[in-house]
Amino acid sequence: MDLAPASASAQPGELTVLGLESSCDESAAAILRRHADGRIEVLADLVLGQTEAHAPFGGVVPEIAARAHAEAMDGLAAAALAEAGLSLDALDAVAATSGPGLIGGVMAALMTAKGLALGAGKPLIAVNHLEGHALSPRLSENLDFPYLLLLVSGGHTQLLIAEAVGVYHRLGSTLDDAAGEAFDKTAKVLGLGFPGGPALERCAEAGDANRFDLPTPLKGKPGCDFSFAGLKTAARQIWDGLDAPSAQDKADLAASVQAAIAASLASRTRRAMAKFAEEYPDVDGPRPLVVAGGVAANRTVRTALEAAAAQEGFRLIAPPMKWCTDNAAMIALAGLERLVRGEIDGLDAPARARWPLDAASAKLAPVIGSGRKGPKA
Repeated sequence: MDLAPASASAQPGELTVLGLESSCDESAAAILRRHADGRIEVLADLVLGQTEAHAPFGGVVPEIAARAHAEAMDGLAAAALAEAGLSLDALDAVAATSGPGLIGGVMAALMTAKGLALGAGKPLIAVNHLEGHALSPRLSENLDFPYLLLLVSGGHTQLLIAEAVGVYHRLGSTLDDAAGEAFDKTAKVLGLGFPGGPALERCAEAGDANRFDLPTPLKGKPGCDFSFAGLKTAARQIWDGLDAPSAQDKADLAASVQAAIAASLASRTRRAMAKFAEEYPDVDGPRPLVVAGGVAANRTVRTALEAAAAQEGFRLIAPPMKWCTDNAAMIALAGLERLVRGEIDGLDAPARARWPLDAASAKLAPVIGSGRKGPKA
């Protein structure tokens, strides 16, 4: 590929990493520099979406996504280097999502990173996509460990305690569908187009969130797990039962579903906050509640979590909107965090469709629900 000439070299103690991401339907490349004082600087941050390619199908088509990633990744890496004014020689490592995700897509970023690392003689860092989300608030916040973490998107809904880089303890996760899937599938039922989550949020702005009576998932059940399949089914049944539904009916149901999802997330997260406070009594208040993943961009969800956090003595921390959805800045950051610790991977690092962030808990408590079997479980 045509690479830009190098800028002035980094100062002693600085580390610079190229990150690549292609786990679903965004191709992305970013370059981050960690200064000697620990400060993170974003030198380049590029994202190429595929909305137009998938819109006619109402969802992400894995084969189309994989082909688009393969066509875009080399050019994105070159463009990121050009934007940062760097050559490959100026990098200290190349990081890429190695999973979980749509396997054809994951391979695009990972194989590109392997080629660049091999050609330039740089270390490769295979990043767990979920860890990228877990660390993403550290792109803009001076956030110390430990913290309570809610990972919530179209492929996963999990509550974890982040104890350190690479050390996560799972408190709960979805028993069936992820929260983002409930948003997306309801949007499809309502004919709102793709991507469904943002479309449903826009539609809900004109709706009455109190009009339709929707079930409360896992009401009265102990623990920190989630469930959204019943809520999604109830919304479909309501819609199918309406006689010639109007635009207002559509907006009211969108608002009702959004409010129900937000309330469920807040309610179950309250339980996790109590557990975190019990396990870490010495963490100064307000304690950190981090929310990350695509659903973290939803304003109703953020408002519900902010209120719950304030009532429990926590402070809600979320990355800026541009780093809630899939991006390469979070992958480069995860790569930097691991590089600092001397954790690098061989060129035989595998692409993985499934890669639980909390591998120990996943092994001890296997589950069968589709939510945890999904591509980003």
